[in-house]
Amino acid sequence: MTPAKMIPEKIISAKMTSTKIKGLILSGGSGTRLRPLTYSSAKQLVPVANTPVLFYGIKAMAAAGITDLGIIISPQTGDEIRQAVGGGSSFGASVTWIVQDEPAGLAHCVQIAQDFLDADPFVMYLGDNILEQPLAGFVQSFADSLSVSTTPAARILLAKVPDPSMFGVAELDTTGSVVSLVEKPTNPASDLALVGVYMFTDAIHAAIAQITPSPRGELEITDAISTLITSGKPVDSEILDGWWIDTGKKDSLLEANRLVLDHLISDPNSDMSDIRPEISPKIGNATDVEITASTIQTPSVIGDNVLIANSHIGPYTAIGPNCQIINSTISNSVILEGAQLTDVNGLTDSLIGRHSTIKGSPATTAAHLTLGDHCELELT
Repeated sequence: MTPAKMIPEKIISAKMTSTKIKGLILSGGSGTRLRPLTYSSAKQLVPVANTPVLFYGIKAMAAAGITDLGIIISPQTGDEIRQAVGGGSSFGASVTWIVQDEPAGLAHCVQIAQDFLDADPFVMYLGDNILEQPLAGFVQSFADSLSVSTTPAARILLAKVPDPSMFGVAELDTTGSVVSLVEKPTNPASDLALVGVYMFTDAIHAAIAQITPSPRGELEITDAISTLITSGKPVDSEILDGWWIDTGKKDSLLEANRLVLDHLISDPNSDMSDIRPEISPKIGNATDVEITASTIQTPSVIGDNVLIANSHIGPYTAIGPNCQIINSTISNSVILEGAQLTDVNGLTDSLIGRHSTIKGSPATTAAHLTLGDHCELELT
């Protein structure tokens, strides 16, 4: 894989207490829900608005003033992720790599990262999530609480969802403290789902040592947090302001692409990315782009070294670098690096892998496609 292009960023440091807070980003797993694309690439490196999903989490940490990061990787995709992220300096951070030999649960990730985490408080962030809300306020409020006598052992970020039975669900008391956590309950006690962003003190390590694998064979972070609660250690919460997307499936990844593009247009000062998607001929920060007899409908974003001819692109479309789009119409789609599309009409709600080729004809309509890397498809 070609190393992902790093996006310049102004790092906005939160005003922190003297206590050092570390970051733990989970970037392992096999990405089965995004196959066939993830047969040949890490799911956390699939781009949203031409930026790998993982980069949003790293940048959110750095913008919150958390620059000492541990990243959990798997043996299967770890080398690719290391190459894309590097040592972290491009994000204003320093990265320690931690290999999880097999997917054994979120609490297991904390367990194998204990040498890196030491006794420091830390944020744990799922690397295939994207949040609209900056982390700075969440981190700062927890940091402030560390200096008072009622310091919580953990703080969890929650979001109201219409289908709580699909998630880990929290039940709160009137003060916002967590009373219970239940994974995918049949009868949810609330509509508050775990987002995948947690803050912990070192009390979590002793709690993890007390739990056993769940029926699916994993050490569950919900069990560890429940152990904190039953042992009398306070766990509080914060309700997410804004949207949250788990990009682990094609439809949710395309939704994330739409939401990020909308966010970047509505908030020109966002630290989420320096991409500024605009209608042709203004195409953000891309260079060496040739567009002839074509329309780029906002919001969309175009990568470097792209040729677009006799085509209509957008809305809500991301065209990766080194692509060629000829005589085609594409909307609400993510086209990855090096793809070539010729005579492809009506492509929508689609995810096209790196260096793949699609050839159609004026009489064919593409509709919805999911194509892996290095594939060839002829529409007849």
